[in-house]
Amino acid sequence: MPREVMRNIYRIPVPLPNNPLRELNCYLIRGKDRSLLIDTGFRQETCRRALFDGLRELNVRMEDTDILLTHLHSDHTGLLPEVASATSRVFIDDLDRDWIVGSTRFELERQEDARFAMAGIPPEMLRIASQTHPGRCFAPDPSFDRYTRLSAGDVLEVGGYRLEVLRTPGHTPSHLCLWMAEQQVMFTGDHVLFDITPNITRWPNLENALGCYLRSLKQVREYDVKTALPAHRATGDFHARVDALLRHHAYRLEECLKVVREEPGLLPFEIAGRMTWRIRAKNWEDFPIPQKWFAVGECLSHLDLLRLEGQVREELADGRLYYYPN
Repeated sequence: MPREVMRNIYRIPVPLPNNPLRELNCYLIRGKDRSLLIDTGFRQETCRRALFDGLRELNVRMEDTDILLTHLHSDHTGLLPEVASATSRVFIDDLDRDWIVGSTRFELERQEDARFAMAGIPPEMLRIASQTHPGRCFAPDPSFDRYTRLSAGDVLEVGGYRLEVLRTPGHTPSHLCLWMAEQQVMFTGDHVLFDITPNITRWPNLENALGCYLRSLKQVREYDVKTALPAHRATGDFHARVDALLRHHAYRLEECLKVVREEPGLLPFEIAGRMTWRIRAKNWEDFPIPQKWFAVGECLSHLDLLRLEGQVREELADGRLYYYPN
């Protein structure tokens, strides 16, 4: 059921079945002439029903509504082609757009799979992970290609508010946040989440994703945010959470480096298996395959930053990457 969180701003909860994120917070900003929908949900029936029921309850006319996608992930973009009308403008940044448009998406996915193979994920496990990945199973129709690019500093005016676009790469290549200076409110997308830690992985079209994410955290840390509106779960103390995320990744970097120093010559798949993860599994072997995919991606992003800092080096042998301390 939609809930008004501020004047003319409504949260529409969209359940994400069989997903640890639980649900997506879609936001609808109602304007006099045009409204703005922020994010959509998986291309899946439960999400479809929740989103369309919420829009119907709010008497939203999509002919008068634009859509902003904070980033490429399918829990945010999957229903886009179904919910967008012929007159809806759809806002996203170009680097994330490339992951959801057919002309570029499939080549990027091929590159992503190749990198995970080099990281040491066994072929059959990689095949299953790729075929069952929710980001691919519930992605938007790749033939949809009617997007309007947003850049840092652009301003959208809707519902009596001015929303400044902040480019915050890291979680994805060109993730976007929205800043309402007068109200001291920030729509954080997945950049800052309060109950869970955003996944930071290695991207074929973004160099040093973790370094970008840490810079983006420090960037938004400078804003006087009184209220954060995240894309998942509850909100909280914004600046305290940013500080906690920075500490978390500092710890992760130390942990990753410790594994490399203690056991030189491991694959990222093996390094990830020696790191600690908050998941209900007895050991690495018991991890669900999708969670191993995410864990290896997280490990890769930390190894990339350690390599760029000169603390580790990678060596390619037999088509796979092995890591050693410097």
